[in-house]
Amino acid sequence: MSTKTISASMVKELRDKTNAGMMDCKAALTECDGDLEAAVDWLRKKGLSKAAKKAGRVAAEGLIGAAVNATKGVLVEVNSETDFVARNDLFQGLVKMIANVALDVGADIDKIRSARIGDRTVADAISETIAKIGENMTLRRATGLSVGQGVVANYMHSSPGDGLGRIGVIVTLESTGKVDELKAFGRLLAMHVAAANPQAIDPSGLDRATIEREKSVLAAKAEGKPANVIEKIVESGLRTFYKEVCLLEQGYAIEEGKKSVAQAIKEAEGKVGAPIKVAGFARYALGEGVERPSGDFGGEVAALAGA
Repeated sequence: MSTKTISASMVKELRDKTNAGMMDCKAALTECDGDLEAAVDWLRKKGLSKAAKKAGRVAAEGLIGAAVNATKGVLVEVNSETDFVARNDLFQGLVKMIANVALDVGADIDKIRSARIGDRTVADAISETIAKIGENMTLRRATGLSVGQGVVANYMHSSPGDGLGRIGVIVTLESTGKVDELKAFGRLLAMHVAAANPQAIDPSGLDRATIEREKSVLAAKAEGKPANVIEKIVESGLRTFYKEVCLLEQGYAIEEGKKSVAQAIKEAEGKVGAPIKVAGFARYALGEGVERPSGDFGGEVAALAGA
């Protein structure tokens, strides 16, 4: 029995992560003494959650910005309080400027904020834009990728302008082939990443703890069966898991999953005229991991948590 008080916000956070029912979420948190990650696994073991297949819930406004050149690319996320501000030309210009600065100085937030644009810093530019628009804004995060020989491709989803969007992706492809063909395929691959949200290029890139956690969930679902049967179920389940979360093993979204991404790359090599290696990718979805209060639902959860 839990010794920790289960608050309304805890129930809401677990529901947002798992899409499970509120009563199930409260039961999971009670059973796991308020441990959120343990409660996620508890729900999954009971077959009440599909958290591993769900993207992070968007809970903040603003824009993702991207800037790329021949061998380098960056993504930045700049948050605002409302979607209205994200449609403002002044705010959009700020995000583009920050992305271009990050392309030059790197993805370290402190270096970006202290970088100078003329007689002012990026931090000054953010403060000035806040003063003009009257809404708080923050440079939340930045990521950069580079490639020695090949291309950096990008794709922006729900884009209000060049290099801006609510989802942003950069992909680095290593190849000695035709640059134009490589760029064209790189954009398609970036579109796939935006849609499919892979966690790693292949299983070797997954965090070991993630794999062990998945094994634990699969084994728990097969509890009661002979050990050799459980082992086979876990192996089969992991293969399915890898197809869901590993880029090269996913069904290629551009062709509705009729082939794997690895097969699509092999076919693209014919047009490019050389082998292609996916060296890396980064995907930002606006507001991932940021909670914002939701009035109507909050009242419902508060009533439940107090029951």
